[in-house]
Amino acid sequence: MEKGMRYFPVGLFASVMGLCGLSIAYQRYEEVFHLRLGIGFPLLLLAYVVFIVVTGAYLLKLVKYFPDVVNEFNHPVKANFFPAFSISLLLLSIGTMDYQQTAAHYLWLVGATVHILFTIVIISRWINHKYELVQSNPAWFIPVVGNLIVPIAGVNFAHHEICWFFFSLGLFFWIILFTVIFYRIIFNEQLPQQILPTLFILIAPPAVAFISYTKLTGQIDSFARVLLYVAWFFVILLLSMARNFVKINFFVSWWAYTFPLCAVTIASTLAYKMLKVQMFGWVATGLLALTSIVVFTVLFRTLSAFKQNKVCVRDM
Repeated sequence: MEKGMRYFPVGLFASVMGLCGLSIAYQRYEEVFHLRLGIGFPLLLLAYVVFIVVTGAYLLKLVKYFPDVVNEFNHPVKANFFPAFSISLLLLSIGTMDYQQTAAHYLWLVGATVHILFTIVIISRWINHKYELVQSNPAWFIPVVGNLIVPIAGVNFAHHEICWFFFSLGLFFWIILFTVIFYRIIFNEQLPQQILPTLFILIAPPAVAFISYTKLTGQIDSFARVLLYVAWFFVILLLSMARNFVKINFFVSWWAYTFPLCAVTIASTLAYKMLKVQMFGWVATGLLALTSIVVFTVLFRTLSAFKQNKVCVRDM
């Protein structure tokens, strides 16, 4: 167990993002369609349990194997999963708002503060260090695009101008990184098998930006529609490539499938709520079903991998 702790992957914070994202998706779906499925709250509790376990395990790794944590934080790929910790706090804040405003406020405050620090550190590193194009991948979106999540709960807890600051930062760097990473995907060697699931992260920025933008403006205008339809396009594109993903062996990176699908499900539900277009309701329902299957499948495979000691291993 002690040896395994040394290789405990920081990428497991993505499991909190996936579970909490699904909880929020069910909460919003139940609210919009006036249902009492009773699924959102238990999923939120599960997300809290997983967050506490993963955080505790990683803190233990930090104490016992500090040099390994430093190496992980300096890794060109793994470092981008550290902000998944602060994003988890922000998502827990969003999921908790309907139940406990005070707790949600503190979760948001800590999450937003830690995330902007991660953003500054990682962008500074991009500027000061030389990276090879082949090292870039969709996981690089996590540190900067996580800023788009801040306004979703932030509109309830902070001045709108602060929320616009985070939104602007996330949107600006999404466009820049998308150009770099799309160039890398087209003109460089293919992504390694263990990184391939991160292609689903392409769905998250426009979907989260849509949610955040509508929270800030209170309406769905032309720009919001562009964000939503870009997110839908990436869903269609990646589903058309399903054969590329079903044959991949299990890696912790499978959790990259989950939160982006949760985000586009929430965005579609919100679009139906605001526009009352029947097609949006069907899309939201279909995406919720698909996302539920994906999240629970990845959760089952993760638990099975832990049982077989295939998670906390070197280079995982």
